[in-house]
Amino acid sequence: MAKRLKYLVGGEWKDTTSGIYYEITNSSTGEVMAEAPRCTAAEVDGAVEAAAAAYPGWRDTPITKRVQVMFRMKMLLEENLHDLAMLLATEMGKTYAEARGDVLKAIEVVELACAVPVTMQGDSLMNVADGYDTVMFREPMGVFAGIVPWNFPAMIPMGWMTPLAIATGNTFVLKAASFVPQTAMAIAELFAEAGLPPGVFNLVTCSRHEAERLLVHPKVQGVSFVGSTEVGRHIYSTAAANGKRVQALTEAKNHALVLRDAPIRATAQRIINSAFGCAGERCMALPAIAVEEEIADELVATIAELAQQRKIGPAFEEDTEMGPLVNEGHKEFVTEWIDKSVAEGAELVLDGRELKIEGYENGFFVGPTIFDHVTPEMSCGNQEVFGPVLYVKRVQSFEEGLQLINSSEFANGATIFTQSGHYAREFARRIDAGMVGVNVGIPVPISVFPFSGHKNSFFGDLHVMGKDGIMFYTESKAVTSYWFDEQALKGEKVGTWEGTITRS
Repeated sequence: MAKRLKYLVGGEWKDTTSGIYYEITNSSTGEVMAEAPRCTAAEVDGAVEAAAAAYPGWRDTPITKRVQVMFRMKMLLEENLHDLAMLLATEMGKTYAEARGDVLKAIEVVELACAVPVTMQGDSLMNVADGYDTVMFREPMGVFAGIVPWNFPAMIPMGWMTPLAIATGNTFVLKAASFVPQTAMAIAELFAEAGLPPGVFNLVTCSRHEAERLLVHPKVQGVSFVGSTEVGRHIYSTAAANGKRVQALTEAKNHALVLRDAPIRATAQRIINSAFGCAGERCMALPAIAVEEEIADELVATIAELAQQRKIGPAFEEDTEMGPLVNEGHKEFVTEWIDKSVAEGAELVLDGRELKIEGYENGFFVGPTIFDHVTPEMSCGNQEVFGPVLYVKRVQSFEEGLQLINSSEFANGATIFTQSGHYAREFARRIDAGMVGVNVGIPVPISVFPFSGHKNSFFGDLHVMGKDGIMFYTESKAVTSYWFDEQALKGEKVGTWEGTITRS
């Protein structure tokens, strides 16, 4: 029988009382490898209460001691990198190299959390009025919750959210993705080994119904979410209506604009890596390109040639260049979109639907798929497919391509391939996207900068990572002080704050 997993509350791994479990499959073989608990609403409440109970002690722990936990955590993640990457690849389907990258991005944000004594600093100004000084500092707020997707089991929950939340002095409840929770659970155990006190970090798996408690619970101060636009909009409106901070990172349909002066083969290789890397299951994938007509035939042919050279196989073999999709349900979703794209009239250049890997016939594989001559009215070119499917749209000029991309309802990232400094600058200045690349297929910044989306790709005010991340998990407090001099101590009349301000 597959092993039954537990949830983490107050430092203890517990069995759910619901008796309901989610199957976790090996994406490469289709075999059930574990079962995750569907926690009850009361158990989710219990996780919040445990985090709330741990908060005062963790908040009052000196910041230098809090970051020592982060330093030890960084060391443990590095020591366990291979095992974590292998577990992640097996349960989610990323290649081993991509899974390593997932964990390494989590480590990158842990490094940022180690710098919290600097990045969390406030401001001060002496003598703002006669004898008055003001200092502003940032404080933790309490319990935060994270609701995460399945496509980055390490980077999103254990990178974007948890390190900054707890390093700044808050406590945390993670609603892990129910069919890929084992990576987060393994990292939770490393947090305990690093010395994180019980209750500071808690982990549950449940359905959307039980997770709703995190949006309305009075002791939750804020919610960080990554997932679909429909759910993100609901989380934003519900949690904000209950007085909570929200950052909801949602869907994307990232585009690249390829101009006629772009080097064909080098550009095609970057498009291949960004469109089919992680089997297209990432919000910063590149599923659509707008190509100037003059080079479109050659570019599409080159992309198809290179795509067919990728070694596709089980995720846990280290030489695999593209692995399976996460599970059977998502494979069906992606193949249905390919069917729909054909029905809408897009030209199928490369078809990955019938791919079978010898020895892994039950794995959830879909090969690289390419559509050409995609027009604006086709939904396949406008909606997120979240699989290894590339849509090519032909344009006549830079201006037409820019307008086409800016017409999208999503605006996570966009990139341009060109050797023209003028058009690169114009693109960066005029494109409506949170992250922009110039000859960069996946323009995700390092963690000292925010991961920022626009339009229906983000709901909230403060993004993850960078200064935004620090500000999201803290609130400012301004303290103005005045010290009485000897005359005041003798009872002589002195000016008031208001009077001082007026005279100033």
